Amino acid sequence: MKERMTHGCSEALRLALTGGTPARAAWVAAVVGTILVVINQWEALLGMQALSIPKLVLTYVVPYLVSTYTAVSKDLRGRNIEPW
Repeated sequence: MKERMTHGCSEALRLALTGGTPARAAWVAAVVGTILVVINQWEALLGMQALSIPKLVLTYVVPYLVSTYTAVSKDLRGRNIEPW
């Protein structure tokens, strides 16, 4: 069981870092993150408030991670591997 889990996790990491997944996730994060910045920080963009850098970073990181998770879990399911 432990070997199977270790194999699944290492395969998930490999898939997350190769095969076009990072580029696709970055594209999704750029589009979705920009939309979310406009929605959530429009006051800062118009100069009415200070821009929150931690929120700005998270606004791009979260869509990147969600996109990566989705792609990796889809690929693992197609290979009948359950890492978690």
